[in-house]
Amino acid sequence: MSLYGVMRTGASGMNAQATRLSAVADNVANVNTTGYKVTSSEFSTVLLATSDIDYESGSVLTKVRHHVSTQGGLTSTSSLTDLAINGNGFFLVADPDGTPFLTRAGSFVPEAEGNLVNTAGFTLLGYRIEPEETGVIVNGFGDLVPVNVSNMALTAKASTQAVMRTNLPSAAGIVATGNLPSFNSTTSAFTAKSSLIVYDGLGAEVKLDIFYAKTAAGTWEVAVFDGRTAGPSGSFPYSAGPLATETLNFGPDGQFTTGQVDEITFAVPGSGDLTLDLGGTTQLATNYTVLSASSNGSPAGRPDKVEFAKDGFVYALYKSGARVPVYRVPLGQVTSPDGLTPLAGNVYSASQTSGPIGLGFSRSDGLGEIISSALEQSTVDLAGELTSMIDAQRSYTANSKVFQTGSELMDVLVNLKR
Repeated sequence: MSLYGVMRTGASGMNAQATRLSAVADNVANVNTTGYKVTSSEFSTVLLATSDIDYESGSVLTKVRHHVSTQGGLTSTSSLTDLAINGNGFFLVADPDGTPFLTRAGSFVPEAEGNLVNTAGFTLLGYRIEPEETGVIVNGFGDLVPVNVSNMALTAKASTQAVMRTNLPSAAGIVATGNLPSFNSTTSAFTAKSSLIVYDGLGAEVKLDIFYAKTAAGTWEVAVFDGRTAGPSGSFPYSAGPLATETLNFGPDGQFTTGQVDEITFAVPGSGDLTLDLGGTTQLATNYTVLSASSNGSPAGRPDKVEFAKDGFVYALYKSGARVPVYRVPLGQVTSPDGLTPLAGNVYSASQTSGPIGLGFSRSDGLGEIISSALEQSTVDLAGELTSMIDAQRSYTANSKVFQTGSELMDVLVNLKR
């Protein structure tokens, strides 16, 4: 047995416990850091060649493990831009140089230019989906831009899609008599009417008046007029003819007959074409009922606020009630989250152990969902860390005694020469 080996083993043990104490210190310091993942020190033995009559002490190998895959608890906040992930995945953020990283720290606030920046100064990245949605690039960071909540004073967007799903009554005695709505005359008769707001190319509201007239059993005429051209009474005759007409045919089950066209496409004055989806309209033995009605497009003006949905869409909300998607926030993922390399600012970069970064959208491909007005808490258990601190202190002291004993024995050998 080598006394030098004993001293080296004792020093190795002290170094291992010092590393453990360093990890504990980091954990305690970050007990309230948003999205922080606890760090631990794992030990393994390093043995030297020995024989039955001679033993050579080895040392201890320390490996620091970052428990990145551990889910922290979620706490509610009053800020819509505070974001947390419930489940797998990471936010994509960029430093001031534009280098992308992963993080779970979602305490984002707008900076001077309106970009969402977290406490460490990293900017949230997402896909701009205006004027149209962009698909995710699964293996790269192309097309990602800073999510900006101040520059959402969108140019007006004309409506291109609208939905009007109703139930038309099947009663036999409501067949319209006289001229149908498509005749646009004072005597035009109809069974039911609804109006729908869409937007023209300048962001102005356009009221579409939609008339339904039953012409026979299971047969209806639907006619769409520009409400701005209505007569003095607010109805017929309109100063301009119908924008579109369509005949709807229903079978004995109250559903559209086979081959029935369930979409009408027409030009909105001052704008382009708009497709009105009538799919899901029924004819059943009950009153006229609007089942659902909506349209896309946006008015001119600045949105009131923004809203983050669980699927990653960021919506601009207008006073008019319009809800327009402007960004979609993707999530990053790796094969082994615990193998990521942690960096300052509570961010991570990919390593050979973690595997490459892949991108996807929340609620798909095993990724979690984004929760607005919430933050992920640190995964540090303070009581457990204080216990580890005491244990590490005692172990460090014991290893120092081994080193001290080896040193004293070396003194005895040196003194034999004297």
